[in-house]
Amino acid sequence: MKKALKIVLKIFLGFLGFILLYLIVAFSLSKITVNQEPKTKPEVEIYILTNGVHTDIVMPTKTDQIDWSKQVKFENTKAADSTYKYIAMGWGDKGFYLETPEWSDLKASVAFKAASGLSTTAIHATYYKNLKEGDDCKKIMISRAQYNRLIKYISESFQKDASGSFLNIKTNANYGKTDAFYEATGSYSLFHTCNTWANSGLKISGQKCCFWTATDSGIFSKYK
Repeated sequence: MKKALKIVLKIFLGFLGFILLYLIVAFSLSKITVNQEPKTKPEVEIYILTNGVHTDIVMPTKTDQIDWSKQVKFENTKAADSTYKYIAMGWGDKGFYLETPEWSDLKASVAFKAASGLSTTAIHATYYKNLKEGDDCKKIMISRAQYNRLIKYISESFQKDASGSFLNIKTNANYGKTDAFYEATGSYSLFHTCNTWANSGLKISGQKCCFWTATDSGIFSKYK
């Protein structure tokens, strides 16, 4: 009995030690700033948007570089309104997106799969008519070349069928009338979160960001 208790205690202490190390490393890496690429033209308006936990990257619905509505179709939303000017993209754990509308709905199985990287992922796409800058919404001006890199990064985050179309998830778990879900590539884990994905998008497109971060606060601390 004593031997079993010692094993359980060691496992518990090991788990606590891992969590503490993770928090220290995550905090430290989020404080390291990757600066914006110098001498680039402010040609395309994008935004970063947070709900207090999760970061979305927001882009114009249509430009001469891409029309997102051809793949993320307006009719896949409840509103089916083609007048929306902006589209927000967020990547994350599929179980969290579809099964956890509120934190009180979180299941242990969903949390375990998300933390361990065993679950599938989804893109949450939301249309907006306008955006208001504030603590939770920051505008960033990027060049056309930088936007091309961001387009490639986000497009490659979607799963596609044989014809190259994004795979819409048919669900009633939508958050409102202007959003839809799509199958995504990659696995969610403690080391690759929704905010890590958004931070990587900023890094690839040459914008100010964290060396690495798991949280939205890490990203938004660079835009105060």
